[in-house]
Amino acid sequence: MATVRAERQTRRGWARRGVVSALSGAAVLVSLLAPAGHDPVPVAESAPAFASVNYAVAVDESASLAPEDMKAEKAAAARIALGDVSSSSHVTVFGFAAAESGDQRAVDPVCPRTTLDAAGRESIGGCVGKLRSRKKSEGTGTDFPSAIRQGVHELSTDTDPSVPRVLFLLTDGEMDVTGSPKYGDTAHRKAEGERQLAQELKAAAAKGVQIWPLGFGPAPDKAQLDRMAAGGYQKGCVELPSARPKAGKVSGAKDVGPMLEKVFAAAHCLRYQQGTSKRPPATLEIGISPLATVGSIVVDKSDPAVTVTYVDPSGHKVPTSGTYRKSRFELAGAGHAVEALKITDPVPGVWKVKAEAPEGHRSLPVGVSVLWQGELRGAITMDPPSPQAGQKTTVTMRLQTREGYEIEDPRDYAGLRVSPQLTGDGFAPVPLHLTDDGKGSDPKASDGSFTGSVTIPKSAEGTLKVCGTLTASGLHADTRCEGGEVAPDAPPVTTALTLPAADAHPGDTVTGTLAVHNTSDTPHTLRLSVADLRPGLLSVSPAEIKLKPGESGTRNVTLEVGPEGVFGSRLDDGELRLGGTATVVDTTDHDRTLVRSPLSVRVTPEPGIWDRYWWAFVSAAALIALVTAAVLAWLRERRGRRDPNGLVLQLVSEEGDILGDHTAGHGHKQWYAFAVVEPHRSPRIERHNHGPYAVQRSPEGGAVLRKRGGGRTRLPTSGSVPLTETLSLTLGEETRSPRNRRPRPSWFRSRTTPPPTAPTAREGGSASAYESYE
Repeated sequence: MATVRAERQTRRGWARRGVVSALSGAAVLVSLLAPAGHDPVPVAESAPAFASVNYAVAVDESASLAPEDMKAEKAAAARIALGDVSSSSHVTVFGFAAAESGDQRAVDPVCPRTTLDAAGRESIGGCVGKLRSRKKSEGTGTDFPSAIRQGVHELSTDTDPSVPRVLFLLTDGEMDVTGSPKYGDTAHRKAEGERQLAQELKAAAAKGVQIWPLGFGPAPDKAQLDRMAAGGYQKGCVELPSARPKAGKVSGAKDVGPMLEKVFAAAHCLRYQQGTSKRPPATLEIGISPLATVGSIVVDKSDPAVTVTYVDPSGHKVPTSGTYRKSRFELAGAGHAVEALKITDPVPGVWKVKAEAPEGHRSLPVGVSVLWQGELRGAITMDPPSPQAGQKTTVTMRLQTREGYEIEDPRDYAGLRVSPQLTGDGFAPVPLHLTDDGKGSDPKASDGSFTGSVTIPKSAEGTLKVCGTLTASGLHADTRCEGGEVAPDAPPVTTALTLPAADAHPGDTVTGTLAVHNTSDTPHTLRLSVADLRPGLLSVSPAEIKLKPGESGTRNVTLEVGPEGVFGSRLDDGELRLGGTATVVDTTDHDRTLVRSPLSVRVTPEPGIWDRYWWAFVSAAALIALVTAAVLAWLRERRGRRDPNGLVLQLVSEEGDILGDHTAGHGHKQWYAFAVVEPHRSPRIERHNHGPYAVQRSPEGGAVLRKRGGGRTRLPTSGSVPLTETLSLTLGEETRSPRNRRPRPSWFRSRTTPPPTAPTAREGGSASAYESYE
């Protein structure tokens, strides 16, 4: 017996990591999604109410806990506690094992019943930390009957019976009361434990307490877990299979948090989505549905030293408290291993969570998830809206957000149940079957429009009404009805509305047509309007059309998109899709509905200057590029015309003898610097970067000589300039202009014939060849 119990303790040891962290997360998560204050949600007509839940968390302490296991369990508990949608929810946390002697107790109270308002969330984080692994001297068995008894007592004493009661039981699913004297003699303890467990499960069901077990360890007793889930109260927060209590199982401590969040979301009718996980520094991403009215982004930092900032889908860094861009924020758990940002009326789309950590605190991954609750609206139509008895009519129920925007992502309404029926005078209610599978009368699969057909009973007379109820976990149920009348054999007025699906900017108009046929001999007045859409987003004109007796023809109908201000920050992501329904009613014929036509308008932001005039910007850029290229080419050519490379410099004696040639290179900044060495013995020109002389090619031909401290002097192709008292400089016959090859000067045919000198200003003539060339 001791060996068996030791093996059980070993299997349970690793499980404590998920259990305890799951508990602290559960407590904190529960309250964070509560609405912040009593201000109305700005975008909707009114703020939705978020139902509270009373729940208890029982953690199996029967096996020794490794420190890392306990840490993970506490973090997981913190994750769900931070994610509830009501600040009026209550939570109780306790550990349990077994009392194996008179001085031991099976239940270990940790957190008394706590209201999960702002103060309660802070206190839960501290008290969950008291969970521990039992020592052998404290009793290490697993007493399920005592744990369930304690949970039922906490949840049913002095509490509102209308508030859901949920018990989360974190265990390996193996009951062990063989060491507990209160279950009788050793031989009958197991049987007595099973008898008392069945008795406590019945009591839980009678008290309205749901039991959601979560199993740990390599091989939890799944049959035992399923038995406990099925033994408690079975009615969930909604009438859907997903809300019915069921057992969960995790294979490792790292999965405790996500699994417990999923279980918590199912029990509390929340929507759950797990995001990415990375080591800091990192940017994590998590999506929030356009259906969400309140959500909590939960960040499991693993290390309290990690800091987090939040960026909305529009790229704006959001605050952690107060109101910003029509959303309301409240942060809980800052400075702890788990924190969560509750957002009332969040901007839908992909949010970014930026995690930073100092050196030495970057080894553990940071994970992100979101728990949210929202509202789903439907728009239901019949086509034709006033059918004849025995006629087939098509019924469509289209999903929309509470403002009237279309829903396109099937993940936003996963698990949805549509319950429609047709009622009216002269026949029994007829259930309808609407699908979104693209088959039969449904034109397109997974587009958020559920369609089906029904034949109006031949006995029908008078009024008709088709109603549909949308039910989904985490989404407030919505029922929509559309009324009509059984039409006579030939209604006096028939119409056909054509409004194409269109793209528009705020303030734009979309034009369609209304074909009208008045077969009566009396005038009729038609009233046009837009329904199932928040006022101000779309309007129709004319609002009224008068038909003459016997008139048939086509009238233009215009939809006008509201101004940019009515959309708020919703347009920041680039586009919106407006739904709604266009209606035409014959007021002359007792308000008979003639048309109820679904609308679809894609609204994009008003184009900016670039979008409007991109072609002009591109043309201007091309022109600037051409001009720049031309200028650069001109500068290169000009620079090349001054390049001294290839100039043949000749040193000439006082007698006119050429003492030597020297070919100039490129030089520095188009100046080739040189010096005259040994001017009195064997004079010659040598390159010298800081020499007293420098030459540059002249664009007009020849060169320009620059003397240190003496300015610049023009050096013609057929002239010379003095360098010293006895030496002059001239250009040799190999000197060439970059573009023109000059003929050899006639005076240069003899090396002994002195070159002519340019006339000076004193000799008369125009400008001197020696004047400064600036």
